[in-house]
Amino acid sequence: MKAVVLAGGYATRLWPITKDRPKMFLPIGDHTVIDEIFADLEADDRIDEVFVSTNERFAGEFETYLAETDFDKPTLSIEDTTDESEKFGVVGALAQLVDREGIDDDLVVVAGDNLISFDIADFVDFFAETGEPALAAYDVGSREKAKSYGLVELDGDRVVDFQEKPDDPKSTLVSIACYAFPADRLGDLSTYLEAGENPDEPGWFIQWLQQRRTVRAFTFDGAWFDIGTPESYLDAIEWSLDGGTIVHEDATVADSRLGETVHVMADATVEDATLDRAVVFPNASVRNAEIRGSIIDRGTTIENFDLSGALIGAHTSITDGGQF
Repeated sequence: MKAVVLAGGYATRLWPITKDRPKMFLPIGDHTVIDEIFADLEADDRIDEVFVSTNERFAGEFETYLAETDFDKPTLSIEDTTDESEKFGVVGALAQLVDREGIDDDLVVVAGDNLISFDIADFVDFFAETGEPALAAYDVGSREKAKSYGLVELDGDRVVDFQEKPDDPKSTLVSIACYAFPADRLGDLSTYLEAGENPDEPGWFIQWLQQRRTVRAFTFDGAWFDIGTPESYLDAIEWSLDGGTIVHEDATVADSRLGETVHVMADATVEDATLDRAVVFPNASVRNAEIRGSIIDRGTTIENFDLSGALIGAHTSITDGGQF
């Protein structure tokens, strides 16, 4: 069995934090988002190779990252794009990867920005038992949230209806970006694209597939975070830290109050400050400030300034005083 980790997005909703950094490398506690996925795939002996699908713009970052980790299975598979406007779409990129790498085994596909509470091996177990295309499904608990995803209707574990991003969701059970396809169904990707169907979100392909094939759903409780916005990233950190605080041993925190869900990274300095639901990246400096619901990138200086709901890019200096 092969696996593909989708990591080709440009995460424009998280700019400037992700302008020069794949969002999969955003830290969640002591790990990055993608570390958890790689760890699960590495531990599953049924999966003998993991293809990391990324773009030319972030290829160097992934090469460096993989060279510095202990993971043996991941290899890069690079799509020929450098900008959001050039993207093939997720389905288009996946079909190209299958052809480029000559994949003819069963295939597990998972988005690299998924933070999920189940072990991917459990999903592979489910897929192995059914032998049919499968997806993972989660109850987001809100019809408003469900509008942003693929809505799943089930009869037992069989998907009997699938609606991508419905305007009026009938339920709150949605498909997350975790799929499995038998080897003899990989050709459906090309058939779908050759018919002129939507190459972008994989949910459109699943909606098309469900109308033609039996598709099974692996439902799970616990937690799932689609890390595509500042709010979802902070939510994932809150879940990971259980509302707590983590301060790197090489960080300096003095005369400050750290509230709930705070991560201060290596060589950062926090003095005379109040932080709540905030992330301070390495080598950043926060002095005489209140930071709430904000992300402060590396090398940034914040002095005499209060921030709420802000994304501050790397090597920025804000020292004039006031609020933002």
